[in-house]
Amino acid sequence: MCSLVFIFIHFTFFGGIIMNYLDSFREMISLRGLTDHTLKTYCTYIKAYFQYLDSINIQPEKATWEDMRGFVKYLKDSRNLNDRTINGAISQLRFFTMYVLHKSWDPTQLPMRKFNTYLPYVPSQKDVREFISTIPDLKQKAMVALLYSSGLRIGEVCHLRYEDVSRTDMRIHITHGKNREDRYVPLSKYALDILTQYYFAYDRPRGWLFPQQNCKEKPIDTFFLSRHIHEHERRLGWPERITCHSFRHAYGTHLYENGVDLLTIKVLLGHKSLNSTTIYVHLASPAMSKLVNPLDVLMETSHGTK
Repeated sequence: MCSLVFIFIHFTFFGGIIMNYLDSFREMISLRGLTDHTLKTYCTYIKAYFQYLDSINIQPEKATWEDMRGFVKYLKDSRNLNDRTINGAISQLRFFTMYVLHKSWDPTQLPMRKFNTYLPYVPSQKDVREFISTIPDLKQKAMVALLYSSGLRIGEVCHLRYEDVSRTDMRIHITHGKNREDRYVPLSKYALDILTQYYFAYDRPRGWLFPQQNCKEKPIDTFFLSRHIHEHERRLGWPERITCHSFRHAYGTHLYENGVDLLTIKVLLGHKSLNSTTIYVHLASPAMSKLVNPLDVLMETSHGTK
């Protein structure tokens, strides 16, 4: 009986401490002006960190670098997380240490992990045309057409408002970009035609362009389209490998294949760094096929001089 009371008191006490830390954590994220999505993401592994500390009977303010390294090792070994995800968890520990505990951060004590990068799958221009033209539902078709024709992120499509689309200037005003920077993107005539059909078929939305079905005051959830994309892949008999972001990558890749320079693509996609845009050099297969191998040039020149 006494041991049960002790356990109850322990969890009540520790739980109260954790809630105080979580409240402070959320407050600092809010003061930093980070998004709700960032708040949700950051809280995921901070909660796991608190649970780990509880399992070794350490309070957060008394945790050492060795304790934090133990948590990262736990994530790697017990939860089988990849290195990119673990780096996200380390970033959350850094934020908690600096902005909640008000302690300095030493990156030599808990370095970021190296990780491999992989080229994403990008559907060909032919596949994109077939995919979009055969989508039966106008809402899904309009959303995919905007993803591809304007290179939008799925969150940007979901947060489009009626007034963001300028039919006169044939452009779209993006106000909910990832980097919190407004930008304009071109509006495709074909995408506008689909959007107009959708508009009249779905009760002429005047607030959110794609509202939730049961609550017109809220934008549609970002996961709505992913499910229907895979459903359409199955309908076409294709393997399930296309995501919402695949169409954004396809936009950048196909622009590069069509001769658009990287700086222009960077502006259209809203990239902060040109490094993010250079991936399309690797993804653009027709551009690669136009390259002349220097060995072939040397050998042809050599044969020509004989």
